[in-house]
Amino acid sequence: MKNLMKLIVITLFLFSGTVVNAQNFKFGHINSQEILSLMPERDSAEAKIQQYAKELEGELEIMQVEYRNKLNDYVEKQDNLTPLVKQTKEQELNELDRRIQNFTASAEQELQQQQAQLIQPIIMKAEKAIKDVAKENGFTYIFDLARGAVIYFSDQSEDILPLVKKKLGLEE
Repeated sequence: MKNLMKLIVITLFLFSGTVVNAQNFKFGHINSQEILSLMPERDSAEAKIQQYAKELEGELEIMQVEYRNKLNDYVEKQDNLTPLVKQTKEQELNELDRRIQNFTASAEQELQQQQAQLIQPIIMKAEKAIKDVAKENGFTYIFDLARGAVIYFSDQSEDILPLVKKKLGLEE
């Protein structure tokens, strides 16, 4: 009984200290997607990514046209082809189809790498600005509304978007 009373007193003491400390926290929030969409570097990166994607699509289209032409030629002439020529044409079509599939997979990977290479520095710049604003303004936590499952934030949570825009020179 005595130990239980000590435990309750210690728990209340610790809990009251936690409440006092919790009142010193300063919370903020931002929508990182919104700040990224305002950064001019993003438009430039997106344009480069789209240009690269167009180039890859052009190459793919050339390969697909070649495949369709060879397939149509094969279908038209298959009744008149010898078994050996027929087999050779089928192997050629299969090889071309395989090359198209490999190119498509490689192109998707390269496009993702290009996107990461161009967008990552922009994300890092925005994150640095957010961290700098948080430190300069004494925030304990900054919640990113675009990334997480923040269900509620009170009026006491400050939207730091205007401060980050100012830090990045994005004021309108």
